[in-house]
Amino acid sequence: MTNGEMQGTGPDEEFVRLFTVSQRRLYLLILSQVPSTEQAEEILQNTNVVVLAKHTQFEAGTNFFAWAARIATYEVLKFRQKRHRDRLRFSDEFVQAVAQDAVERSEDYEERRRALEECLGKLRESDRELIQQRYAPGTSGKELAEHLGRPANSVYQSLGRIRRTLAECVKRTLKVEAVT
Repeated sequence: MTNGEMQGTGPDEEFVRLFTVSQRRLYLLILSQVPSTEQAEEILQNTNVVVLAKHTQFEAGTNFFAWAARIATYEVLKFRQKRHRDRLRFSDEFVQAVAQDAVERSEDYEERRRALEECLGKLRESDRELIQQRYAPGTSGKELAEHLGRPANSVYQSLGRIRRTLAECVKRTLKVEAVT
């Protein structure tokens, strides 16, 4: 049964899976086009309402993210039209160009995110914990050093070493994936 045949019913399980998986990428796409996280969250909510309302229009087997990204771009444009009195405003053409570029790059970013996740899993537990603590919201390197009872310079050196290790691992992982 296709989505088109399911008119009047809710989205099927595959649609819900694709919808759920796309949320982060849609948010980042929207955020690339508006100045604040609050605006991006509001537009994402509006986008989700439209995506769910139009679920019967999605053709199974096609690129869900591209379909949802078009809806998100229209929602960004609608949002911008409502706020047309803002002093600093990019042209709609510029916003659409940024959106198109973000859609095109999103697959690359997703591959890099997956590679980074894999590489984080390969780190020693202590290094992984140090990175997670450093990038926890609201934590600075200096605060982390104080919390660990280590000199700040020592923590910064450790973080630098771990970042280089992760960058090399991501590069190798992407290279292997490109060959296969």
